[in-house]
Amino acid sequence: ASAAIKRYVELGNALNATALNAIGTRYLCLLNATELEAIDPQSLRLVSLDPSACSQETKNILYQKAKKAFSDQHHSPAYYELILPYLEGAPAVDLKALSKDNVNMNVSTFVALRRDSLMLLTPREVQGLLGLNLPELAQWQDRAPVRDWVLQQKQSELDKLHIGLTGGTQEGYINLVTPKFPAPSSAPVGAVAMALHLLPALLLSFLLVSSFS
Repeated sequence: ASAAIKRYVELGNALNATALNAIGTRYLCLLNATELEAIDPQSLRLVSLDPSACSQETKNILYQKAKKAFSDQHHSPAYYELILPYLEGAPAVDLKALSKDNVNMNVSTFVALRRDSLMLLTPREVQGLLGLNLPELAQWQDRAPVRDWVLQQKQSELDKLHIGLTGGTQEGYINLVTPKFPAPSSAPVGAVAMALHLLPALLLSFLLVSSFS
């Protein structure tokens, strides 16, 4: 399938809606970056694809294509449903903007977002994304990536969500770093052991000399 797609593109054929329907979700992940970049964004308006099983690079490229394809719907209530299959490739800035649109994102969709994008969201923005589904987030607080996100937030901000998330940093929290001291001596272990062995005798001799002087 990969060889057939490559040959098709090499012959100068466009990856239009007809081609994408033929490739389908089954072979979508076989497309390399060059082939993905050759997709006409408007073709995505006419196909139904699911890149969730593909590499992050593929998801990122397809998200940008889909964003262009549906740009005229950006302020429409339908935009979220149109862009939803491609959200796993969305950068943080787009998720932050989406958090203002009252989309009521499912938690299963939230945890599948790009990890680097998710980590940049504030508790208020997460609340904006999840909306009515926010209470379900508490069920994920001991699992990645929600656990890692919680650890980066201030506990006071998490408390404002009123869903029982714990594990955030406390106000005035200080990370203590244990200093690494150099070894007390660079002398060989054997020499140090010998010196310690002779120390009592040396002290006794010193005391005897002092008492007779």
